[in-house]
Amino acid sequence: MPAAFIGHGNPMNALERNKYTRAWRSFGESIPRPRAILVVSAHWYTNATAVTAMPKPRTIHDFYGFPQPLFDVEYPAPGLPELATEVADLVSPTWVGRDLDSWGIDHGTWSVLVHAFPDASIPVVQLSLNAFKDFDHHLELGRKLSALRDSGVLIVGSGNVVHNLRAVDFAKPEAGFDWAYRFDDAAREVLQANPTEVAALDSHADFRNAVPTPDHFLPLLYIAGLADTEPLDLLVDGHAAGSISMASYTLGMPPPVQA
Repeated sequence: MPAAFIGHGNPMNALERNKYTRAWRSFGESIPRPRAILVVSAHWYTNATAVTAMPKPRTIHDFYGFPQPLFDVEYPAPGLPELATEVADLVSPTWVGRDLDSWGIDHGTWSVLVHAFPDASIPVVQLSLNAFKDFDHHLELGRKLSALRDSGVLIVGSGNVVHNLRAVDFAKPEAGFDWAYRFDDAAREVLQANPTEVAALDSHADFRNAVPTPDHFLPLLYIAGLADTEPLDLLVDGHAAGSISMASYTLGMPPPVQA
């Protein structure tokens, strides 16, 4: 089963039709139907490693200030509690909590899946990002999850290679700052050569601007861990508001899907 890192950017992508959402839809249409989808979303950034284990996860609208139609979006995919157990077994001895009622499907997940799998019939489980762990820890968890791909589980990391909300410039709706392009290009070079080296990008001169907080960068490490030394393919790229990269990558697919 393939895997993917999706640069999800603005939640409004859930309602829009653009080159990014077309690429996500093409990705969903191009792969075998998954048994389940495990998503590592930037928006479940917490103090522990946990998985959603409820049979009916709720749709979480974890944002504010957006138009009402975005709050009206529901993604009623079922959960899959037994997948939570599989994840816990694979990453042992790392402790994994089973979340039965506090989380669900956040917008880092549903803003992508409404396009990739619009019928919401495939079970969805989320894996949290443990804020207390370093890059190597997250990379290693990605490696340990690779066996899920052999059992029909699609693993998706949802974040952004470059994500600096303090530097957002709406006068650059489809462009990036020079430092955003430089870091995005450096990440692409690594991901298309030896993905496990992506953790070393924290020494890049533009890292502090591109990754002021780790939450949106960490999901990429899980896909890099899955890939090990297998190059990733670029699905779609672009920049938004100066300081957000929309680059998305796939693993284990033929040449990149064309939107």
